[in-house]
Amino acid sequence: MSWLFGLNRGGAPAGGGDAAPGASGLSLPPGPPGAAAGGAAPGSGPGERQGPKDKWSNFDPTGLERAAKAARELDASRHAKDALSLAQMQEQTLQLEQQTKLKEYEAAIEQLKNEQIRVQAEERRKTLSEETKQHQARAQYQDKLARQRYDEQMRQQQLVNEENLRKQEESVQKQEAMRRATVEREMELRHKNEMLRVEAEARARAKAERDNADIIREQIRLKAAEHRQTVLESLRTAGMLFGEGFRAFVTDWDKVTATVAGLTLLAVGVYSAKNATAVAGRYLEARLGKPSLVRETSRLTVLEALKHPIQVGKRLTSKAQDALEGVVLSPQLEARVRDIAIATRNTKKNKSLYRNILMYGPPGTGKTLFAKKLAVHSGMDYAIMTGGDVAPMGREGVTAMHKLFDWANTSRRGLLLFVDEADAFLRKRATEKISEDLRATLNAFLHRTGQHSNKFMLVLASNQPEQFDWAINDRIDEMVNFDLPQLEERERLVRMYFDRHVLKPATEGKQTPVTASRNCWMASYPSTCLCLA
Repeated sequence: MSWLFGLNRGGAPAGGGDAAPGASGLSLPPGPPGAAAGGAAPGSGPGERQGPKDKWSNFDPTGLERAAKAARELDASRHAKDALSLAQMQEQTLQLEQQTKLKEYEAAIEQLKNEQIRVQAEERRKTLSEETKQHQARAQYQDKLARQRYDEQMRQQQLVNEENLRKQEESVQKQEAMRRATVEREMELRHKNEMLRVEAEARARAKAERDNADIIREQIRLKAAEHRQTVLESLRTAGMLFGEGFRAFVTDWDKVTATVAGLTLLAVGVYSAKNATAVAGRYLEARLGKPSLVRETSRLTVLEALKHPIQVGKRLTSKAQDALEGVVLSPQLEARVRDIAIATRNTKKNKSLYRNILMYGPPGTGKTLFAKKLAVHSGMDYAIMTGGDVAPMGREGVTAMHKLFDWANTSRRGLLLFVDEADAFLRKRATEKISEDLRATLNAFLHRTGQHSNKFMLVLASNQPEQFDWAINDRIDEMVNFDLPQLEERERLVRMYFDRHVLKPATEGKQTPVTASRNCWMASYPSTCLCLA
């Protein structure tokens, strides 16, 4: 609407400017010819002198005329309302643009304020950091100065203490030197006095001896003669008494005979008592006790019968059991060990020589249990020892080994000697480095097992039979391999375990099967367990 009032006269050409948008059918009134852009009066040039100026001097009335004319044309035009609406819309658009710019300006101002605040905060933080650093540096410097002052004080104090200590040591040394000099002087004076006294006494004694030399010699001669006479009389009297006694003893043959017989009987009695005591001790030890190498045995002793009479009575009244009762093995192994059990029972019945057996295989596969079952089935006693107990005995191993076999030979029912971990001391003597004591024990074992016996049966158990000495291999008659159980044997183990210990209460005297590997459940008895691979 500004062109209505002539405010933008210089922006349009004199012959007519662009029409407002949306009012293309209206034409603007032409400006006066020769009108200047600055609103100068017509006919006034740049070189002409201008008249006096007041508030109405620059007023152009032609603008009002054009406005009035345009208003009349607008009123007469059928697009007047549209032009007015278009003008209003343009004004609103301009206002919105101005408001948008104003908002952008305010946002820019706010952003600048925030940036200024951030910069101030950053500057403040840097200032605080610098102040903190300065305070820390000042504190460190003050601490350093304090430490230096303290070190200096301590150094001065140390110097003072060292000086005092040096003075005290010098004083003590001076006092010690004075005391030593005093003592030396006293000792010197005392020594001189002592030397003078000894010299005077020696002179007096020498003078007295010179004066009494004849008397002293006479006294010595009399004492020697008296002592010689006394010794001669003593010898003469002793010889006379001994000669008369010996002559009387020799001439009396009854006394000589009685003396010789008494001495002979005394010697025989001492020797007989010593040997009889040793024999009786060995007999009692073999009958009443068990050797130190035996860890477990079924052989009854008097001491055990007194301690557990009920268990001993049940054992005596118990019947022979099947060798494979409660033992789960593979069919092939079961058939072989059953043959061994039958042969051993017949050997015991016929009082023949027992055969030695070697059982090898992984640990926990039932070797010890089968050895016990074999002894009970055959009507024999069993004794269990471990090869690892032999080496720690040292020199006593040979004696313990002989005691073991002597004890085994005294069994009336026959003894099954089970040696567990036999490879611990029955190793190869040619290649293995063993001690002299263990070698002597091995030789004693070979000496006692050189021939088959009808008193004891030797059963060896080992995880590594290839380590045995060749002499041990010559003494083995049967070799049985106890391998790990297969699936079928393990199922039988599980069923037997549940039948005896889960589904039915375990009764006294019933044993639990043991075989397979070391992974086992402990059953009702300490010496048995059910094992699964």
